[in-house]
Amino acid sequence: MWIDTHCHLDAPVLAGAADYAAQQGVVWIVIPALEKANFSTVAKLAHQSHNAVYALGIHPMFVPQAEESDLHALHAAVSAALQDPRFVAMGEIGLDFFIPALCTPAMREKQEHFYVEQLKIAREFDLPVLLHVRRSQDLILKYLRRIRVPGGIAHAFNGSFQQAEEFIRLGFKLGFGGAMTFSRALQIRRLAVQLPLGSIVLETDAPDGAPAWLHGLNQPNSPEQLPCIGAALAQLRNMSPSEIAQATAVNAGVVLPRLARLTRLFP
Repeated sequence: MWIDTHCHLDAPVLAGAADYAAQQGVVWIVIPALEKANFSTVAKLAHQSHNAVYALGIHPMFVPQAEESDLHALHAAVSAALQDPRFVAMGEIGLDFFIPALCTPAMREKQEHFYVEQLKIAREFDLPVLLHVRRSQDLILKYLRRIRVPGGIAHAFNGSFQQAEEFIRLGFKLGFGGAMTFSRALQIRRLAVQLPLGSIVLETDAPDGAPAWLHGLNQPNSPEQLPCIGAALAQLRNMSPSEIAQATAVNAGVVLPRLARLTRLFP
């Protein structure tokens, strides 16, 4: 059983991808929201797909056009979604200091504001968070220490071993995906081997985050690639793919308890 803990299934290019992924053994796909405009989209899609669940949040790359009222809309949407078993987390939220347009002083301040306010919503409703952490690990951690939420996932983790340990200490799992399959991604591959298996979950970040075998083929990543990504992790750790599938699925259920309730595999 494979669980894709981060996939933008609402992207038009992924129409029908959930069914293809199910045929490859992907039993759950977590769809994070990006902005207020697609809150209802991800919720509807999760209900249309037998193997999908969703999260609600405002992505840092969508903060520039976001308004304060969007945070109020998010609060209302989360409050209502608590009655929906397909709703599992807050996300995708976080900080992005890679894109130049997001790194101006004003935009950094706005990003931090939206991140902090969304952490407060997660804390209020006792929800895990799906974190976008790009060149922002230390500041992400700083706020997590101040505003304690019940864990979550540091999506597409690419920090240091010490930063990884701190995320784990705060109750987070670390998401590994296509980047891990590139032989030149030495730091990510070292982490994939050295970190406790109990701290790792798998993801595709589709349609982005393509694994090595799709590189240069001009085709999108998709959740059906997750078993092969998991097999790459199995090879790195000298384990069988089935062992990796079971362990990472259990980890996903631990950190996303609302997801765990949807499957018999978790007590």
